[in-house]
Amino acid sequence: MKTRLSIFLVVLLLLITPLAGCQNSDSTPPDKTEMTVILDWVPNTNHTGLYVAQNQGYFADEGLSVKIIQPSEGGASSLIAAGQGDFGISYQEEVTIARSKGIPVVALAAVIQHNTSGFASPRDRNILTPKDFEGKTYGGWGSPAETAVIKALMSKYDADINKVNMLNIGDTDYFTSIKTGTDFAWIYWGWTGIESELKNIDLSFIPVRDEYPALDFYTPVIIANESKIAAEPLLVEKFMRATTRGYEYAIKNPEKSAEILLKAVPELDRELVLASQTYLSKEYQSDASRWGEMKLLVWKNYADFMFTNGLIDKNIKPEKAFSNDFLPERE
Repeated sequence: MKTRLSIFLVVLLLLITPLAGCQNSDSTPPDKTEMTVILDWVPNTNHTGLYVAQNQGYFADEGLSVKIIQPSEGGASSLIAAGQGDFGISYQEEVTIARSKGIPVVALAAVIQHNTSGFASPRDRNILTPKDFEGKTYGGWGSPAETAVIKALMSKYDADINKVNMLNIGDTDYFTSIKTGTDFAWIYWGWTGIESELKNIDLSFIPVRDEYPALDFYTPVIIANESKIAAEPLLVEKFMRATTRGYEYAIKNPEKSAEILLKAVPELDRELVLASQTYLSKEYQSDASRWGEMKLLVWKNYADFMFTNGLIDKNIKPEKAFSNDFLPERE
């Protein structure tokens, strides 16, 4: 569940490679429209609403037969833009980068209303604020975005990022990394944080959204290609209606939803899925008037942050990057 802006460039290579990891590959009934959803990463509780919509027949109710697929690596924006899938799971930073490069993807819903990520460290490292990053070792994946975010947070405390030892740990497990030289890392509380609680590992956690409001961006999001939206708006509406029902079910029924996810992906850790699902059931919609709703200001603020910090060469028109039009009206 790590955010991986660096993977965006790798994704471009996937345009010429086969997709892998299909779930539920049953043949499509003749009266159903076949559709494909490309995940951003391995299946996890961010994706539960999709599996619920599949399991509970919400997609079938709309005349859809949906396959949930994960790419061999990373995000889905380039694949969706290339027409190699109908919908994808991405995140606001990837969509912003894509649109700044002219890649025509649009976010259709925020899976989680607020950014639940932050910098985590074992309690004994005494990292209580970004000021305490000085003299410590950060374990990340080598993305310019990491440096920009850490610098922005430290600047509030007149702290010097040059005093942070930046270590590229790649895909090393967080709990392994903190035993092998890393003091702090960027995690999602809804997965790794919950796992730390189950392991009885006491962490200090600094949510990025609490330190820097522009970093309360949408991650993950559901995306589609502009051409798909323009050519088949009714189909997009059907997919989003069924998906919304899936996430609304997950909000109301976290334990049952966790069991549905575990049935579809039995290799997942049962205890972690159940605990994570309980946590996310309160975060999917949070304080929004309806699940999936997105705000223009959130898109603008984060795009401005990325542009100001040199993470994109050209700023985007934030109003073109997302749409709430295909979310069902609030009852």
